[in-house]
Amino acid sequence: MAILFLDFDGVLHPEHCHESKHFCCLPVLEDALRKMPEWQVVITSTWRLQKPLDQLRERFSTDIAARVIGDTPRFNTLVDVPSTLVSYEREAECHAWLKANDLSYLPWLALDDRSWLFRPFCKSLFLVDGKTGLTATAAERLNEKVRQLL
Repeated sequence: MAILFLDFDGVLHPEHCHESKHFCCLPVLEDALRKMPEWQVVITSTWRLQKPLDQLRERFSTDIAARVIGDTPRFNTLVDVPSTLVSYEREAECHAWLKANDLSYLPWLALDDRSWLFRPFCKSLFLVDGKTGLTATAAERLNEKVRQLL
């Protein structure tokens, strides 16, 4: 098993796009996930702050929704954040989720468009261009990175 931490805005659709375009890149992600069946998904998107996990799962195809196993805690609720992660909110949330679920030993990737939420040169960050969201070309690179991790 491995964990993919997933952002929505800028990944599953272009950042600041019209609501009608929301999740336009989701089929690209789902196709990529079908090629990596050992990967489970954890939501890191700020959408998790407004909607319950079950509603977020409804956005996905049935087979992929079954692999959405959780969402990360809010940064302001975390205790004992390591000093090296204090300035990197999303990475700290990912580490906290892994620790809380006794899965810190697993390989993981964060699929995100905001590099500043992670430490510089974070090897677990797969950066997406927020202007386009996840493209087929980026999904191919994601699959290659996943193969290198396992």
